[in-house]
Amino acid sequence: MNSSALNSAAASSDRGHLLTEQPHPASQRLDQLSSAELVQLFVEEDLQAQRAVAGAATALSAAVDAIAERLAQGGRLFYIGAGTSGRLGVLDAAECPPTFCSDPQLVQGVLAGGAAALLRSSEGLEDCFETGISDLQARGFGPGDALVGIAAGGTTPYVQGALGHALEIGALAVAMACVPSSQAAMPCQIDIRLLTGPELLTGSTRLKAGTATKMALNILSTGVMVRLGKVYGNRMVDVAVTNAKLEDRALRILRDLAGIGRGRGQELLQQSQGSVKLALLMAASGLGASAANQELAAAQGSLRQALGHLKVQLNGPQ
Repeated sequence: MNSSALNSAAASSDRGHLLTEQPHPASQRLDQLSSAELVQLFVEEDLQAQRAVAGAATALSAAVDAIAERLAQGGRLFYIGAGTSGRLGVLDAAECPPTFCSDPQLVQGVLAGGAAALLRSSEGLEDCFETGISDLQARGFGPGDALVGIAAGGTTPYVQGALGHALEIGALAVAMACVPSSQAAMPCQIDIRLLTGPELLTGSTRLKAGTATKMALNILSTGVMVRLGKVYGNRMVDVAVTNAKLEDRALRILRDLAGIGRGRGQELLQQSQGSVKLALLMAASGLGASAANQELAAAQGSLRQALGHLKVQLNGPQ
């Protein structure tokens, strides 16, 4: 089917059968509820988002491992989507550099309509099958990369086209949707289905579906970064000191993991040019910044592996 035919079909097809488009029996009188009743209904219903993520645990685990393998070999992770789904992907990508000191190019969010669609709705752009492909190509998406295509209803042509392209060129294709695969098949190797059920406001997938998607992306990106050695224990040791809040966090990490005071911690951070991971290795090994950096590079950035190779350990209470 060519793109114009697909777009026509997308515009005319009845999506009422999709789980995310069905009316919720518990909210038939939503406009007649008191504010207290409305809030309570939403509080109870939003628990379904957590249950949906729990139900997708096996697929999420597989995605973490597969994406981490690609990134460890020099690949990149791309999220692609339209509307709320795309914005959530952009948000998760934007949060990776400050949290994990990752290169901004390592995790990228691709949104139908580009940056302008972050602030102003451009949902009509999701109906173009070929634009998802061209947007990836414009970023140099290649066989060594990984793609997570996000579409709450699973039918978005923009995402479908991008996932199909990823498969065709040998990249990793991961689908994420909130309807069963039997209702909306998506081209992929790993299929993540967050079955949140009908929305209290019929069809408004920025609600439960969006919440579950955000939760799943949190797990996905954090899990990948853990696998890449950017976390030691439960500390974000690959964080870079770029403001007062992060300096305080870095000094507390050095105190807790290496058992050193704030004064010594500040000295090490200065010598390591703000790298907490490097400062920790320097504290444990006694090495200078250059030698410690070489050890980290040899360990592919893993602090735990570098410590093991040097046969030293962190001396904090942890």
